[in-house]
Amino acid sequence: MSDTKAIPAMGSGTSRSAVLGAMFLMATSAIGPGFITQTATFTAQLGAAFAFAILASILVDIAVQLNVWRVIGVSGQRGHELGNKIAPGIGYVLAALVVIGGLVFNIGNVGGTGLGLDAMLGVDTTLGGVISAVIAIAIFLSKKAGVALDRIVVVLGGLMILMTTYVAIVSQPPVGEALRNFVLPDTVDFLVITTLIGGTVGGYITYAGAHRLLDSGMTGPEHASNIAKSSVIGIIVTGVMRVVLFLAVLGVVAGGVTLAKADPAGSAFQAAAGQAGLRLFGIILWAAAITSVIGAAYTSVSFLTRSTTSDRTRNLLTVGFIALSALIFVLVGTAPATLLVLAGTFNGLILPIGFTVVLWVAWRRRDLLGGYKYPAWLLGIGVLAWLLTLYMGYSSLSGLAKLWA
Repeated sequence: MSDTKAIPAMGSGTSRSAVLGAMFLMATSAIGPGFITQTATFTAQLGAAFAFAILASILVDIAVQLNVWRVIGVSGQRGHELGNKIAPGIGYVLAALVVIGGLVFNIGNVGGTGLGLDAMLGVDTTLGGVISAVIAIAIFLSKKAGVALDRIVVVLGGLMILMTTYVAIVSQPPVGEALRNFVLPDTVDFLVITTLIGGTVGGYITYAGAHRLLDSGMTGPEHASNIAKSSVIGIIVTGVMRVVLFLAVLGVVAGGVTLAKADPAGSAFQAAAGQAGLRLFGIILWAAAITSVIGAAYTSVSFLTRSTTSDRTRNLLTVGFIALSALIFVLVGTAPATLLVLAGTFNGLILPIGFTVVLWVAWRRRDLLGGYKYPAWLLGIGVLAWLLTLYMGYSSLSGLAKLWA
């Protein structure tokens, strides 16, 4: 590891790799064990009508990430750094929420890698979690940690999409019915839509790609349009995975198969392609879980450091974060239900607090954007999305109140 920045200025192959890595880091951070289970469960619940919820969530995700990436990318500063310049202390609150929520959910992500290796190779889940954590740690101990990070999230992200697409083809879903429900849904479930939004741009995921973007060198007002394109592509990658997974499960559900409540996605893949489908599911689950381990650790640590922090320090902190997540997983098996509810509440608060900072900078702090004139249309769609995040934050606090009651 080197104390100097591993990512050179724009124009080099390494820099382009970092931009691609930022897009896939955002996407693969969202595509975790919860994402897979959630998609299978909602598909079984809503059938083809789930297509509209996916489309609606993607549109809101784009509105959020367009603003987050643009403000962070143009300013060249991390979310918590901007927060402290808006109102001293806000950045620290945001950082605390991200780190605590990220740690709790990362325990679940490590557990997801164990389940993936179990379905893939029959490996004990605890041992599988430890092995996967060691692999993730090795990435950040590499002398070229930045390059390794970018390549692994791109390769595993592409692998997940290709394998899920194969199962979607095998399951023979009613594509015509799904396409109709994208625009003319049989039913609309607002709760499902907000749940999907929280799962794809909630918590640390909001900042995963944007913070990685800062390492690419593609910062400043002159790169505003490229930053916008990168953020949209990242969301589209997530959306493609959601759609092909939805189609894979829809084909099974439409065929009359009842999914197992304990493992709806795994049972769907097995029903579609037999034992081979179960092994493929294991690979997909492991890939989704380990990239989420990497994304949660990287992003959480980015809130504990500054832009000037050396790569060596940042990588060692990330290694420590992953090791702590794995240790807690080994000791307790999984994050206790109460902790998961608390972490879910934190994640529900991160988006409205952090997004308020982003929009305030866009609206009132042109000085932090290098004099860049922020597009009014972008601020407008951001405000509409912000109103929805307030509702999501309120819902999270309501869930916390029920827990204490």
